[in-house]
Amino acid sequence: MSGIADVKGTYVLDPSHSQVGFVARHAMVTKVRGSFNDVSGTATFDGANPSASSLSVTIQAASVDTRSEGRDAHLRSADFFDVEQYPEITFVATGFAVDGDVLTVTGDLTIKGVSHPVSIPFEFQGSATDPFGNQRVGLEGSVVVNRKDWGLNWNAVLEAGGVLVSEKVTLELEVSAIKQA
Repeated sequence: MSGIADVKGTYVLDPSHSQVGFVARHAMVTKVRGSFNDVSGTATFDGANPSASSLSVTIQAASVDTRSEGRDAHLRSADFFDVEQYPEITFVATGFAVDGDVLTVTGDLTIKGVSHPVSIPFEFQGSATDPFGNQRVGLEGSVVVNRKDWGLNWNAVLEAGGVLVSEKVTLELEVSAIKQA
């Protein structure tokens, strides 16, 4: 297995082997996990010269899936993602840094028309040729963000104190990308 510094080329996200997920605290006592089922992305990467790299990811906000149709409908509403007015969530990289097998990607995350910079450290999981001849790379990363920074403000106060949905949300990313010819 080679290291991240040896990776070079144009890659597309393999949505059937990747996950863009999130975790939020619910009712102050448990966690709710969700993901987006419609994600696409392209990266041109040069591990030896990370500054020459680029990345763009598009998420269809309506593809949110928490395994609860009622909750998903609420997340699609104007209280949260407002998918009618803002159908896409995007991430466009503005910088890359490599430290060993950790690739930190900094970029602009846009939700509901609001953009903020986010830096996501990814651990390089390796590269391999799959049984179909595709050259793949794997990366896993996570970052904690405050949902209110993007105007996702809805909440409900609990009788015992606290709120129904935490402000802090952990974004969890498991990426498999296929090198293009």
